[in-house]
Amino acid sequence: MKVRVKFKKTGMMKFIGHLDVMRYFQKANRRAGIDIGYSGGFSPHQLLSFASPLGLGLTSEGEYLDMELNSFEGSEAMRARLNGCMTEGMEIVSCRLLPDEAKTAMSIVAAADYLVFPRKGEEWDGWQEDLEGFLDQGSILIVKKTKKSEKETDIRPLVYQWERRDPGTFLKLACGSAENLKPELLLEAFYEKMGREWSPYRFHIHRLELYAAEGESGWISLEEMGKEQP
Repeated sequence: MKVRVKFKKTGMMKFIGHLDVMRYFQKANRRAGIDIGYSGGFSPHQLLSFASPLGLGLTSEGEYLDMELNSFEGSEAMRARLNGCMTEGMEIVSCRLLPDEAKTAMSIVAAADYLVFPRKGEEWDGWQEDLEGFLDQGSILIVKKTKKSEKETDIRPLVYQWERRDPGTFLKLACGSAENLKPELLLEAFYEKMGREWSPYRFHIHRLELYAAEGESGWISLEEMGKEQP
């Protein structure tokens, strides 16, 4: 059976990279006594996968991983077991049972919500108006560099929505294997447009939610695709 786990990553845990988070959950599953499935072969590993790795230094209240379990004692019981093994900055929000035919979160994630705002001392008068004006452009061209070439790319179509939301600006951006826009890349282009020097530490970036596409123009959160199991 498949279970989707939603969790928060805040505080000092924002400095823990994705590979370490993966190892963290492997150990937490063992300590919590979660009946997770393992792959076969000479080096069996836990059957779990994450929706979309979170950038180093970012916080989130909408992270996901899928697990394949041999048995499931219920949503609240599993959440309580895992939270009993969590450290400060990591919290399990929900554990929801998925349909047998459900695709992994990694393969279907298509959009992400973020709240972005300058860190203390980095703000300037009118920064929100400047950002909104930047996003109102018909195109936002950046140069993507590879080992062999440079290519000019328009990232504006990957910005699906934005609005002012205190203390910062809300963004819905493309997020997935097909199309993906990191908020750091968008903010770097914004700083360049403003003639300001960019550093990843100038802005706080907080991920709010992850979505799969539903219909022609709709979204469904990855959490909504599963059901609470008593």
